[in-house]
Amino acid sequence: MTTIGFIGSGRIGGALAQLAAAAGHDIVLSNSRGPQSLRETAARLGTRARTATTTEAAAAGDLVVVTIPVRAYRQVPVAALHGRVVIDTLNYDPARQGAVPEIEAGDTPPHLLLQSHLRDAYVVKAFSNVFFRHLPQLARTAGAPDRSAVPIAGDSATAKAAVATLIDSLGFDAYDVGPLAESRRFAPGTPAQLAYLDPDGMVAAPGRPASAADLAALLEKAERS
Repeated sequence: MTTIGFIGSGRIGGALAQLAAAAGHDIVLSNSRGPQSLRETAARLGTRARTATTTEAAAAGDLVVVTIPVRAYRQVPVAALHGRVVIDTLNYDPARQGAVPEIEAGDTPPHLLLQSHLRDAYVVKAFSNVFFRHLPQLARTAGAPDRSAVPIAGDSATAKAAVATLIDSLGFDAYDVGPLAESRRFAPGTPAQLAYLDPDGMVAAPGRPASAADLAALLEKAERS
């Protein structure tokens, strides 16, 4: 099985860690408050989970999931992630999380910010369009007729293959959208960002399964816009 490091262990990170631990992966949790703050979370996840500093989690992971507020991206350790596969779940929400000057100035698009920070890592955008409560609700075994697909985007085919394998183990199909720049097609404000939301109940309702065909149709709308 894979060792997955988590830089940020909040809502999305916690939900993904729960799925990963249940799938038999080893989990290394970290956050900005230090390992002590995550001991109860690790205990709930079982014996495969442990806590660490962000640098330790980055160095330990075969794959590393970054789930932090975008404004804190400089806290992601660069040297420890050299040559590693990094899953970028981040969405830019300045009203709720705080503004990032580089984005506001138009220097770097939000969906490319983490890769610009981690120039020597292989960043793959994934799980950025799934509400955290819907992750465990939507996970299905392979071949289930209502299994959902999640879009991924990245510039390395090898990195995307590794992320797709992980995604499959967590209960989803991976839908390859193309290079990292194409993750703009499932960024906030696009139809694909709402792929798993019930139109009436929105986030309060259970997650709505979305197949690869469903995603393709929603992504095509973003392509035409």
